[in-house]
Amino acid sequence: MTTSPAVLTRTMPTRPVPPRLRPVLPLLPVLPVVAIVVLLGLPVRAGGSVTPADAASALAVLCALGQAVLRGRRLPRAAVLVLGLPVVGIALAAAGAATPGDALTGLARHLQVFVLIPVAVTLLVRDRRGARLVLWSLVGLALWQGGIGVKQYLTGTGASYQGAFVRAVGTFGPSDVMGMANVVALGIVAATGLALGTRSARQRLVAVGCAAVLLVPLAVSFSRGAWIATAVTCGAVLLLAGVRRAAGVFAAVVAAGVVLVGGFGVGAAQLEERLTSITQVTDAPDQSVVDRYTMWAAAADMWSADPLTGVGLKGFPAHRDGHASLALSSGSDTEGAGQAFVRQPLLSPHNMYLLLLSEQGLVGVVTVAGGWLALLVCALRRLRRGAGPVRDCALAACGLLMWQLVNFLYADIGGPSTVLTAVCLGLAAWWALSGDAAREAGAR
Repeated sequence: MTTSPAVLTRTMPTRPVPPRLRPVLPLLPVLPVVAIVVLLGLPVRAGGSVTPADAASALAVLCALGQAVLRGRRLPRAAVLVLGLPVVGIALAAAGAATPGDALTGLARHLQVFVLIPVAVTLLVRDRRGARLVLWSLVGLALWQGGIGVKQYLTGTGASYQGAFVRAVGTFGPSDVMGMANVVALGIVAATGLALGTRSARQRLVAVGCAAVLLVPLAVSFSRGAWIATAVTCGAVLLLAGVRRAAGVFAAVVAAGVVLVGGFGVGAAQLEERLTSITQVTDAPDQSVVDRYTMWAAAADMWSADPLTGVGLKGFPAHRDGHASLALSSGSDTEGAGQAFVRQPLLSPHNMYLLLLSEQGLVGVVTVAGGWLALLVCALRRLRRGAGPVRDCALAACGLLMWQLVNFLYADIGGPSTVLTAVCLGLAAWWALSGDAAREAGAR
């Protein structure tokens, strides 16, 4: 007598999940996103185009696709519209690229950063535990990179700055001189949101301590754009958390700055010179300021020549000399942090909005930047309705998005740290548009 397979299936005992693993299981889907952040702590090979973090981002996209196909996870219609809108402008700009190579590489990079990774993060982050894990991984990466940067400053092994090898760049090297500053700034913003939105005294204490420690590597990065974006964003997050609390924190930050710079002399002369240079636009500006504003003018001139669709993806370098004035230098000098002297060409306007205008025209600005604006509006509206137990994640996600939008006034995509831009957009989309975040917040 034989036993049917159906009987065997019914009588086979199921193996229970060990109690120690039960808290870990809900976090498994978000681990590919955490891997993107963690792998940015590895040293970056100069001249390399693909990093381990890029490979992890591809894995995250595949995992999100698997979740959609096998488990039926879907994005809400609003998320599909907001996250899918940039595809229109990017695809149209790729069609106008000068060469097929520029079209393919530009299309792949823009879709990776502005569409695919944000969608993957939105699908893979399921609840506040997953969101907190990603946020704390950002803080951990910032502490790691910031620690390396402070050591570079103290030992004179950083990138070259005013003839001395004191500029903190972390593992990114002088070829991506903004990388460490961006990572540290995002860590400060994430820690600020985690501190202001939690009811846990332990989490608040740890987050405040991390944010305070990270102010030191941010200072010695000598990145004016990161300073401005961090100050504006943290101020906005404080105001979102409450005006009374914001006043007290502002006073504490000012006092800490006076003690660090005035009392202990932490890079006082160099920091004062760097801060002063922010306002020196017409009165004796340094060459980096001249180059930046010259490239901004060139980007605006490119847009005026092709206002609707721009010059095409990756077209700024080819059209730069035809639109820039003679004040533009031939490139920027990079040296130090383990790399030899290199003269790097100026291949972008260092302003994401002007890059969109010059390469993608009004169509790109409306579809790409318009999507960011819609994301911010949705995130702030949901926060205003109430965030409940997920308020710390909500404040941090809104802050990360605001930091990116402010920083884009002084920077654009490029370099290994760019994948963090995509992760931040994804966290903001999870909070603003996903049904999971709405359920976590108790929204109706």
